[in-house]
Amino acid sequence: MTYGKQRDEKLKEYSQFSDAYLEYCGFLKTAYHSQLSKEEIKKLRYEIADEYLTKIIDYKPNAEKLLHYLKKKGFQLVLATTTNEHSIEIYKKLNKNIISKANLEDIFSLIYAKCSVKQLKPNPEIHYKILEELKVTPEECLIIEDSLIGVEAAHHANIEVAVIQDPYSEHNRSEINQLCQYQFCDFKQMLTTIQKELEEEIIHEEEK
Repeated sequence: MTYGKQRDEKLKEYSQFSDAYLEYCGFLKTAYHSQLSKEEIKKLRYEIADEYLTKIIDYKPNAEKLLHYLKKKGFQLVLATTTNEHSIEIYKKLNKNIISKANLEDIFSLIYAKCSVKQLKPNPEIHYKILEELKVTPEECLIIEDSLIGVEAAHHANIEVAVIQDPYSEHNRSEINQLCQYQFCDFKQMLTTIQKELEEEIIHEEEK
């Protein structure tokens, strides 16, 4: 089993806990016979991760172009992530890759980290919260995802989901494909498809 698959399965298993990641660190403690407590493991992992989050993390290719295009076209964009609030603050204030390409606070109308809800994905609680906040119906929304637990959350909320392929989710590809409505190999393909459909819609309206 790959590390990514193991992590996703454990986070899903612990999704009903108040801190699923802390419970995952407890699993790591047992699995690797660590002398550290699960709290110490969590703290250490975050310390190691901070430099990576600040200097390395970046948008996937062309993701920022899609965000700017949708924002310009008047769509309301919401970020709903199982990432913790600490990481989101780094992305907002310290990560120059993200800030220079598409600042989160400029792009998204709402930003929800994992502390925003009690039940994490694949539970649809976060999507119900967004629907209520924006006063929209599931039919008016589209969710963009790259993981099985994200696709499952969208499916449970009865919201259509477009999937961007990701190597870390390849082990769940067949399950993902069964649940999603749209599939794209990357953000460039998705952007091109949306641009074409919106242009055709404009032409159709003008011909009426």
